[in-house]
Amino acid sequence: MNGTVEPTALEREIMASINDWALQIDANEDGPAFTAAIIHEGRELVRGRNTSRQDNNPTHHAEVVTIGKATGALDSRHLHGCTLISSCQPCEMCLAAMRWAGIDRVIFAAQQENIDAAMFQFPSLVLPQYHAACGGGFDYAGGVHAEMVNHIYRETATRWSAD
Repeated sequence: MNGTVEPTALEREIMASINDWALQIDANEDGPAFTAAIIHEGRELVRGRNTSRQDNNPTHHAEVVTIGKATGALDSRHLHGCTLISSCQPCEMCLAAMRWAGIDRVIFAAQQENIDAAMFQFPSLVLPQYHAACGGGFDYAGGVHAEMVNHIYRETATRWSAD
């Protein structure tokens, strides 16, 4: 595991749950099996999944969908104090959306170095560089329960790369 923080018991529990959901999607559907959740005030507020194929919208990654649900649930575009949980390391677009929303903590399973590089549009940029570029404006932990989902993002990521 790498990052700037140690995940909490709640974060690990929710990670296992959204990873299970990603496994179910992968087993039963032909589409991106990316899932995410947002924790607010010590509980899971919302969860979402990648719907880019269903919606014909390349921006509908699990993290962005979940951020949208959270802003609706809280009736605010600011998600300060929230934690984003993701079955896979957020891509560059999702990291930017997280920062615009003010999320200051992200915990994820599969890490960039262990999955298909096609999942990232700028694969030579790594998370510690993003972290440094924003002055350390968010905490993160990667590799949390990654053993559950790494195979999904290694074996089938190329067919999803446009999603």
